[in-house]
Amino acid sequence: MDIGLIAGIIAGMGLVIFGIITGGTPFSAFIDTGSILIVIGGGIAATFVQYPLADMLGISKIFMKALKNPEFNTGQIIDKVIELANVARREGLLALEEAVDEVNDEFLKKGVMLIVDGTDPEMVKNILETELTNMVDRHAKGRGIFEALGSLMPAFGMIGTLVGLVGMLQSLSDPSAIGPKMAVALLTTFYGSLFANLIWIPIAGKLQIKSDEEALVKEVMIEGLLSIQAGENPRIIEEKLKAFLSPSVRKTIGTQEEGEE
Repeated sequence: MDIGLIAGIIAGMGLVIFGIITGGTPFSAFIDTGSILIVIGGGIAATFVQYPLADMLGISKIFMKALKNPEFNTGQIIDKVIELANVARREGLLALEEAVDEVNDEFLKKGVMLIVDGTDPEMVKNILETELTNMVDRHAKGRGIFEALGSLMPAFGMIGTLVGLVGMLQSLSDPSAIGPKMAVALLTTFYGSLFANLIWIPIAGKLQIKSDEEALVKEVMIEGLLSIQAGENPRIIEEKLKAFLSPSVRKTIGTQEEGEE
């Protein structure tokens, strides 16, 4: 579980509540059911208008992707690719069919099986890159739902403020009612900004980061598989794949022993 995401939201809410309490304003003054319904209900309803029902029903799965830690480790993937390269160098490409049983990643396993089946290198590259592109597109669609919520809820906050201002203007004959109605009008803008900037937009950013990380891992796999198919030296393959990583991550990758010539 990504503790940072949950901790960040809780800390952000806590700091806002702390600021309200220490400011001397009763916390109950910041609770208004109508304003919450306009912002949250309106934002979700508008997102339903923008996205197909099937995509919206899957929003919980998308959120869980943001909440979970990545199941892949780039260093481990590179080590596995180098291990496969050593097998291919010692025993030939057909020997990878047995070695693939120890591969847990479906994308990597698919690439290995394409190589074992004697698929043309250009075709292997096209198939894997197409799958990578489709994965990135799927991630972008899921992330777009949270981005839409992040942009629509502040807009509905403004709509709620206008609704409140209309009520305030109708109460100008009663000065004692102007202050409370103005406060309620401003609450919708408050809710819209809070939910957008503390929840929806950060979650969309988290999904973008995780999508980029997964795409990088798959690019590493593609480069490694094509290098194995081309019969390159495992140590050269290792150096090529390390180039995708930052210097600090490169140090975590164990150097594989080269196979015999």
